[in-house]
Amino acid sequence: MESLSFIGLGNMGTPMARNLLQAGFGLTVFNRTSERTKDLVIAGAKSALTPSDSVTAGGIAITMLANDAALLETVLGPQGFADQLGAGGLHISMSTVSPETSRRLADEHAQRGSLFLSAPVFGRPEAAAARKLWVCQSGSAAAKQRAKPVLEALGQGIHDFGEEVGAANVAKLSGNFLILSAIEALSETLVLAEKNGLDRASLANFFGQTIFSCPIYQNYGRIISERTFEPAGFKLELGMKDVRLIREVAEESVVPMPLADLLHARLLAGLAKGRSQLDWTAMELSSAEDAGLSI
Repeated sequence: MESLSFIGLGNMGTPMARNLLQAGFGLTVFNRTSERTKDLVIAGAKSALTPSDSVTAGGIAITMLANDAALLETVLGPQGFADQLGAGGLHISMSTVSPETSRRLADEHAQRGSLFLSAPVFGRPEAAAARKLWVCQSGSAAAKQRAKPVLEALGQGIHDFGEEVGAANVAKLSGNFLILSAIEALSETLVLAEKNGLDRASLANFFGQTIFSCPIYQNYGRIISERTFEPAGFKLELGMKDVRLIREVAEESVVPMPLADLLHARLLAGLAKGRSQLDWTAMELSSAEDAGLSI
């Protein structure tokens, strides 16, 4: 098994890194908050002090970071790993970032003789722990071939979107837009039900088992109906980051997305009310408040 570097040990990164260890890969981990590395070190990983120290020349580096700025700093900053990875290396970027960031990183790595693969994922932390992530990928055939054993150890399926490295990021942002749209629709529906005396959980379960029988409506319907917004599987502030990226790509592509504008307003209201650390499904609270419900 090839030795890997894994950078970014948040709610998603930690179970993903653990699964790679359990699959037999050698693993060196880095996280800005070093406390998060301790359990993985006990499980057999090595810990590095900087992103650059975490990678092996010509090896594979995996990043799972919160946003574009963190990713660019980790790769190209003063302690970034781009130069150390160097010729023959592969960077698998699994973060939800803009397609333009992926294009820039692909160019930077190419100048150093490295490969770059965009491979964002769908799934909450519990799916990551169960190796049930869905992986979107785009990049060169050589990058995909080398990354395949790694991605197979993390998810239940890999879906290819071609060689243009930004394509997988567009697919990921499109999916997050659909998820947020479902959250808004569920929120409004369950508020309507509550104001008319229906049991929220029963109605959500009915739709999830019948005409909307799919994981998004089942899982998010349960969370929203019960208002279990803590602990956050995916924070509301990160949902806002994704909506900003969606709107940026839409504007660059000259694509009106009025529903994205509504979602932006909902998430902005949540941030204004101090809900940044709640799950992104907590945007439901704004629907309830608009309807005069006591939260």
